[in-house]
Amino acid sequence: MGFYEDNQTALFERLLKPYMERLYRLAYRLTHDKAEAEDLFQDVLTKVFGRLDELAELRDPGPWLNRVLYNQFVDHRRRYARQRLRTVEEGQLPAQSIESLADKPGGAPDSEHLLNIRTLQTALDQLSDEHRTVVLLHDAEGYKLEEIHRITGDPVGTVKSRLHRARSRLREILGSDGTFS
Repeated sequence: MGFYEDNQTALFERLLKPYMERLYRLAYRLTHDKAEAEDLFQDVLTKVFGRLDELAELRDPGPWLNRVLYNQFVDHRRRYARQRLRTVEEGQLPAQSIESLADKPGGAPDSEHLLNIRTLQTALDQLSDEHRTVVLLHDAEGYKLEEIHRITGDPVGTVKSRLHRARSRLREILGSDGTFS
């Protein structure tokens, strides 16, 4: 590798390091699958490396990076929707990885904790992609409405409306005690 490539790699690492964990977490929350999240994350890193000059000019690259990831996710979903469905045997299905998210500090997750996480995930899975994305970005990741607007490209009013509808739908799905109604 030459001097220019070394500098480019160092710049890339310096610019992205503060955002890597949050970017991967968003990829996982959108895909619900570790392998798919890793693929999405890798695709985004590859795409962003090619746009390093643009990234270096940004004052706050976080929303821009999230938008690139979100757009890549949407593009992937559209391509996937056009593919033919194939049947697979149960033994070929990947193991659920939600348990890895449920780990509590200092030990293994208890069954009630896992049940709550699975219940919430099942409820989130019943939302449309747009509603689930807004809820995850706002309520789970802590993004403000304006930041979600920059990530998704949707007007702030649309983001507010989707967030309100998504929360209402979650209340319908989940009973007052946190179980399904």
